[in-house]
Amino acid sequence: MTSLLDVDALTIGFGDAPPVVCDVSFSVAAGETLALVGESGSGKTLTCRSVLRILPEAAQLRAGQITFAAQSGLVDLCSTSERMMRGIRGDRISMIFQEPMRSLSPLHRLGNQVAEVLRLHRSMGRAESKRCVIEQFERVGFTDPERAWRSYPFEMSGGMRQRAMIAMAMVAKPELLIADEPTTALDVTTQAQVLGLINELQRDTGMAVILVTHDLGVVANMAEKVVVMAKGRVMESGSAAEVLGDPQHGYTKKLFKAAPLIPEVAMPARALPHEDVILDLKDVTKTFTLRAGGWRNPVTVTACKDVNLQVVRGKTLAVVGESGSGKTTCARVALGAEVPDPGGEVLFYPKPGVDPLPVHGMDVTQRTAFQRQAQMVFQDPYSSLSPRMRIGDALTEPLDIHKIGSRRDRREKAAEMLSWVGLNPDMMRRYPHAFSGGQRQRLSIARALTLDPKLLICDEPTSALDVSVQDQILSLLEDIRDRASLSYLFISHDLAVVARIADEVAVMRAGVIVEQAPPDTLFYDPKHPYTKALIAAQPEPDIARPIDLDLVSKGAGSPTTWPEMFRFEGTNVPALRELEPGHMVRCHG
Repeated sequence: MTSLLDVDALTIGFGDAPPVVCDVSFSVAAGETLALVGESGSGKTLTCRSVLRILPEAAQLRAGQITFAAQSGLVDLCSTSERMMRGIRGDRISMIFQEPMRSLSPLHRLGNQVAEVLRLHRSMGRAESKRCVIEQFERVGFTDPERAWRSYPFEMSGGMRQRAMIAMAMVAKPELLIADEPTTALDVTTQAQVLGLINELQRDTGMAVILVTHDLGVVANMAEKVVVMAKGRVMESGSAAEVLGDPQHGYTKKLFKAAPLIPEVAMPARALPHEDVILDLKDVTKTFTLRAGGWRNPVTVTACKDVNLQVVRGKTLAVVGESGSGKTTCARVALGAEVPDPGGEVLFYPKPGVDPLPVHGMDVTQRTAFQRQAQMVFQDPYSSLSPRMRIGDALTEPLDIHKIGSRRDRREKAAEMLSWVGLNPDMMRRYPHAFSGGQRQRLSIARALTLDPKLLICDEPTSALDVSVQDQILSLLEDIRDRASLSYLFISHDLAVVARIADEVAVMRAGVIVEQAPPDTLFYDPKHPYTKALIAAQPEPDIARPIDLDLVSKGAGSPTTWPEMFRFEGTNVPALRELEPGHMVRCHG
């Protein structure tokens, strides 16, 4: 089979240091999917960026050749002119970047940014490009493509921004799509639909795909060939059936061992007693007024409606659901960053048996004490770390604000936190841009832990992490929870992670909780069609067990298409009913 792209003995370095990518070789043919798998910092992203020649300024391409089969013949992408590269980027080769907020302009509407690709490379007019973009927005899972077209990136959730990035990369129907962790910010149902969309485009256009991922389940569902990388070198490569079915290298076996899975055997489930509660959300509704419809015609959006959640002290409450379902809004309301609509309240219990503090009615002293006891790990680690602060200063800043310890004590605490999350304390003098996406997520977790909080709100804390680091972070969070009686409000779209860490799970869709139960009840006896779709969409690292897209589409579709018992439209929703102790489902009586 003729190769569309050949990478031969690629070596990349910085300064006088040893190479960070060393002698990497692979090829991908038209219509084929190649998966680059490995831990954060293994050189996967740097290898892919070299194809488009968008390496950091300090990077040195020390050796190797990258050949692309262009219409005019073979093109050496390492030495061809910049003018030819501009014609190739975004047209013949597109890339989906890992961090959508960094890749999207905050000053331009999403629709205009995506349509720019068509206007530049296809010379389309405004009306035709808008039609194509709206169609692509619908295919990547936007429920209201027109609103997405008019919206700015900051008006969208992290998952929705990632969908826009995917639409931008795929709207011109490139010959080669480089997808750098394209689904980490997406819920599993949207991930399944996007993977299906990529497969569909491959069948229609013969597009090749280089898929950079740490999710072995995604690899099993997508890839024909697999290249496993570690520390800038290729550890193992071959067909997906060979590498996934019978891995030979010890590093590949380690990745499989660390991959989280929903347990196949359920333990007897018992309802979690809600006697000692640390955080109580009561009838929380939050609406936003968006200007995407123009200043004269603002759009009101209900992010969450009548949410009732209780976090038990020393336990983990997980909230799962698709992007835009209201999970992060609930977390921000719980932390006091957003004010709920009238009628809703959030109560915080600092110690067992004491009167609760109203999170949205505290004085200055109470607020300072609450902020020390309740911390948040944000979904986008790059946005939550100042690019102008060294890592050491970013980690000691919370201690400085709360006047805890001496300067030396603070530095020692920062070094300890870095060690806890698997990073070298010598890294404290670096800036955030010097770290990979997964490493920045570890830094965010370390920063949240410096104040020894009692309540940690984790918004997708492991979505950017490779499986081995994810396993390490989950073990760390479990250890801290048990040792320090830490309580978690854990937001995730990864059911395998939730199955491991949660004591209770609430499933959200369209701003409301549709099902709530202990994980053993929820995963083995789900009642709601959306919960069933979430479970069906969970990818497994087994090529013999592909995702059932039909089952996913039934539950992940509009609430108006669900079976009559669960169906609702708009904000006119049925009640949340207790079917058995601790198991609640939103359905008609």
